[in-house]
Amino acid sequence: MTLASWITISRLLAVPLLLFGLRLSGTENLMPSDTTRWICLVAFLLAAGTDWLDGYVARRFNQITDLGKILDPLVDKLLVFAPLLCLIELREIPAWSVFLILFRELTIAGWRVQQTQVSGANLWGKVKTVSQIAAIALLIAPLQNSGHTLALGMYAIAVSLTLISGGIYLWPRAEKA
Repeated sequence: MTLASWITISRLLAVPLLLFGLRLSGTENLMPSDTTRWICLVAFLLAAGTDWLDGYVARRFNQITDLGKILDPLVDKLLVFAPLLCLIELREIPAWSVFLILFRELTIAGWRVQQTQVSGANLWGKVKTVSQIAAIALLIAPLQNSGHTLALGMYAIAVSLTLISGGIYLWPRAEKA
């Protein structure tokens, strides 16, 4: 395994921390404290930053592999869905919105499995990822009133970009099929 792949795998370490900090640390009636949410936010942003780092290392040191092309988006999805599921349980976002994101991701993954050559993310996929990271970061942060409204607005943009990027990814491929 390459250094880039190890960096990708290191991103997984944030998933149990986020699950524990955002939901499992409390009881059914206890919300995570502001301090816990800030810790989760830092862990999430550090993990999200490794997405850029593993890509840089892979390109800089010629470590682009088919394993990395598969592993990187898979780990990204785990890092995105762990806090989203917690945010559903905390009643901060609706479950249907996470279903839309999951539907898009499974559709693209299913399409990619059928391909003979593994391709990386296009520009729209990268924009989608950045918008999701920004939205999740804002939703994790213990923001009040207008800050929370901003977080929900960013989340709506992220959901929209997720669906748009999926359509853009599939449209030319569907016409060729």
